[in-house]
Amino acid sequence: MENVILLVHLLLTLTLIVVVLLQRSEGGGLGMGGGGGNATAGRSAATALGKMTWVLGIGLFVTSMALTIIAAQTSSGSSVLDRITDRPAAQEETSPELPDTGNDLLPPAEGDDAPLTPTAD
Repeated sequence: MENVILLVHLLLTLTLIVVVLLQRSEGGGLGMGGGGGNATAGRSAATALGKMTWVLGIGLFVTSMALTIIAAQTSSGSSVLDRITDRPAAQEETSPELPDTGNDLLPPAEGDDAPLTPTAD
């Protein structure tokens, strides 16, 4: 059921994108667009594409709500953070200690009597 609603949701989304892109620009959006319609009227005449946009928008809203309700019903009822603490603690991997060869990259600290060059043992 969830897959069917998801498929309808995706089809509605793609159709809504196409319908919105097919509509003529009314102007006023960021000061751009052609316009050319009746500037004195408060509302323009509803076109078929405008009505179709409303229908697709309402359908998109309904499918979004349905998907949200289905997801809430199928969830386990716990938080993601609760599921993280149920796992055993991860074991830290310890890296093996490297042997001290005396070739330190840093100079010896002040007051350290170690020679600056490595000594051969």
